[in-house]
Amino acid sequence: MELEKLQDKARLLRRHIIEMTSAAGSGHPSSSLSAVEVVVGLYFGGIIRHDPHRPWWPDRDRFILSKGHAAPVLYAALAEAGYFPASELETLRRNGSPLEGHPRMREVPGVEASTGSLGQGLSIGVGHALAARLDGRGYHVYVMIGDGENDEGQVWEAALSAAKYHLANLTCIVDHNGYQQTGPVAEVMPLAPLAEKWRAFGWQAREIDGHALSQVLDALRAARDAHGQPMVILARTVKGKGVSFVEADYAYHGKALTPEEAERALEELGWR
Repeated sequence: MELEKLQDKARLLRRHIIEMTSAAGSGHPSSSLSAVEVVVGLYFGGIIRHDPHRPWWPDRDRFILSKGHAAPVLYAALAEAGYFPASELETLRRNGSPLEGHPRMREVPGVEASTGSLGQGLSIGVGHALAARLDGRGYHVYVMIGDGENDEGQVWEAALSAAKYHLANLTCIVDHNGYQQTGPVAEVMPLAPLAEKWRAFGWQAREIDGHALSQVLDALRAARDAHGQPMVILARTVKGKGVSFVEADYAYHGKALTPEEAERALEELGWR
């Protein structure tokens, strides 16, 4: 898909995120908005091998959204990829809807793991990557973690294991937006120098602008073709990207936009 069409897809995913979280009156819009370009690159940029008609195809590539509170961006991508009708997005967080606040495996086609308990997704990814080797399958595993999720010790235990077993079929993507629930990462629990930390744990590390689709695609292709060691992509992003009054404001971490704010946001994105 051409870059212009991918940019249009990113704009559409942002619309879905705003509309579904605002309709629900709850959710994590800003954490979802920062991850849009990476998710678009994965699902619509020719990176992930998948088949919406066969969600459990054994040779599919896997994407695990470890920062499960950003479920709206995953649901939006899965709907646009054909896993379920886009009309179902409006049921987010409603009683009886499979589209819960955090993704649930086997409840939603295309969801590979029940996530949201931060720190666990990379360990799940290590297990999938090891299973691919043991089963003689060629699939690749992609895991997205949040910036603040690097605070979790389990992330680093998984990183050590992945390096030990030379899991080049595993890629970790850090949504490096600089914020976590209670404030700037640099104040809550400083991570710098993050790339050097990952390299010290035996990973290849690549830093990119996480909203520049050309850089996103180049990095994902490099990770897919990596040899010897796993790769981490540190995607520098903006929390709440695309909505001026939400960008870099951690107060919107777990707060949906009001109907009036949603209209303003959709106007900024060119949907009104």
